[in-house]
Amino acid sequence: MEKIKTDVLVIGAGSGGLSVAAGASQMGASVVLLEAHKMGGDCLNYGCVPSKALIASGKVAYAMSHADRYGIASVTPQVDYAAAKDHVADVISQIEPMDSQDRFEGMGVRVIREHGRFVSPTEVEAGAYRITARRVVIATGSSPFVPPIPGLEKLPYITNETLWELREKPEHLLVIGGGPIGMEMAQAHLRLGSKVTVIEGAVALGKDDPEMAAIVIDALREEGLEIAEGSNAKEVRGTSGAIEVETEDGRVFKGSHILVAVGRKANTAGLDLDTAGIKTTRSGIEVDDTLRTSNKRVYAIGDVAGGLQFTHVAGYHAGVIIRSMLFGLPSKATTRHIPWATYTQPELAQVGLTEAQAKKEHGTKLEVVRFHFHHNDRAIAERKTRGLIKVMVVKGRPVGASIAGEQAGELINLWALVIANKMKMSQIANMVAPYPTIGELNKRAAGAYFSPRLFESDTVKKVVGFVQKWLP
Repeated sequence: MEKIKTDVLVIGAGSGGLSVAAGASQMGASVVLLEAHKMGGDCLNYGCVPSKALIASGKVAYAMSHADRYGIASVTPQVDYAAAKDHVADVISQIEPMDSQDRFEGMGVRVIREHGRFVSPTEVEAGAYRITARRVVIATGSSPFVPPIPGLEKLPYITNETLWELREKPEHLLVIGGGPIGMEMAQAHLRLGSKVTVIEGAVALGKDDPEMAAIVIDALREEGLEIAEGSNAKEVRGTSGAIEVETEDGRVFKGSHILVAVGRKANTAGLDLDTAGIKTTRSGIEVDDTLRTSNKRVYAIGDVAGGLQFTHVAGYHAGVIIRSMLFGLPSKATTRHIPWATYTQPELAQVGLTEAQAKKEHGTKLEVVRFHFHHNDRAIAERKTRGLIKVMVVKGRPVGASIAGEQAGELINLWALVIANKMKMSQIANMVAPYPTIGELNKRAAGAYFSPRLFESDTVKKVVGFVQKWLP
């Protein structure tokens, strides 16, 4: 067995692990990277990238069938589902060189394609290698959680990992779970010609602001998506191509395929964390606000750390621990400035506190500013006026923003910047936005905050009146 000593050992070549490996290596540390499966992790191979590619196919099909509102004859698109999956594969192939073993070895990272497990608090064994590292980073991500629904194990169910192997379009897709993954894939398949039913035990998009989620859910229902809320799956039965889901309230949903999208579980199996003295929780590896585990030489980042499960959070975590590992500087992770988005159409995005959270934390100090998409000229021109921006403001500073509507995932970027840097609404109001753009909505939301202060204030009117009398 070959023994290796290194400054940093990274377990997992997903978004977080690759960011740590690249940053640490390029700043002079020796780095070993372990990955037993695909470079790029879930995001590149099963998550963010393929899902957005399939969503793009669905958008094109929808645009073709709804072109008449733009003065162009609508047509029924001829969807080739296998070709759409070829498009997905091509998108992955264009991005994967950035995450490839060759690229990281070119940076000086030693890449070992083996599964790693702790054999002591300071050593990890991977295949024919035993590695001792000054610091270890666990970035093994998460996998689809498959609930113990009776009968499910007997059927060929789909998850976000196996969906991309499917080449024949589902006639009727049953989606168990109304979260972001379930809703995104439900709409994409609906637009590509499948009948789709979403079966959700609580409420769809339940982690988002209810007012904003309702805008998206109403739009999806208008498109023809069946969404059954408050429906816990009790039993699954049938055969491939003829599946039934019975819910606890006695309803039975029939379909040809079943997609399980009820959440994620941290990938900790096989790491032998107990051997290293690393504690876990129900949601993943236990970490403090510096992202250290109970073994102070070991960090955990991204999905496996049990917090917000987004690719960009893993990247953010990488930056936090690089500061600590390489420079010995204090560095803590927070979630207050972390945005997220669901890429349905209309999109749904959030950063900071929701309205309910802000009311609970700030009480009467809170002001909630609303601005509707139907007041935006670009949205009107493109017939995409369904939407709302809602900003939670305390003493002139935004503490949260919720957006439902066209390009919500792009619009939220500005509010993420504002909240991360504790900027004021006046600074957004001072911004000049090009006309006509969807992005102008952000400035108009800031304007909505100041309008009553300027145009409904007797004091302002008195000051203006006084000045006008004395101006030459």
